[in-house]
Amino acid sequence: MTRLVDRFGRTGFAALTSLVWAVPMAAWAGSVDLSPTDKAAYPWIALSIGLVMLVLWVVLVSRLGRIAVSPRPHRLEIGQMTRSEKRWALALVAFFTGLVALLNAAATVDWTPLAMAIKAGKGGPALLALGLAAFLVAMLSGLVYSWRKQNAAFRARASLSSR
Repeated sequence: MTRLVDRFGRTGFAALTSLVWAVPMAAWAGSVDLSPTDKAAYPWIALSIGLVMLVLWVVLVSRLGRIAVSPRPHRLEIGQMTRSEKRWALALVAFFTGLVALLNAAATVDWTPLAMAIKAGKGGPALLALGLAAFLVAMLSGLVYSWRKQNAAFRARASLSSR
């Protein structure tokens, strides 16, 4: 654990390990929509696992302050980041969130009515499909652009601290 904290920094380690509880919570959120139809108890199992893992994660993160890290620059350490790095990291998170939201919506929606309406030659549904495609392109290109800018800002900070 000390090696991982030293590699990613405290903030990066906390963000990375948050997947321990975020994935079961996402499974719960996705399956709870389907549960009223089949009356299964499976969403509550995922919620229980997620809550237990959340408690364990909070205990883990509360002990991060005691772990020594090397004084070198860490990519995801908020306290070390420059203003530019923080701005581009925020943009990166925003574009990633938009992409995940679109993919989540695409995975949970029945696209048959939209496809039938487009086949019937209706303009509104075709515009909706074009808007969704444009949103996908915007999220992907924004993600790539902000990743490159954030990466360049980190490299600039790392080169300054190595001198």
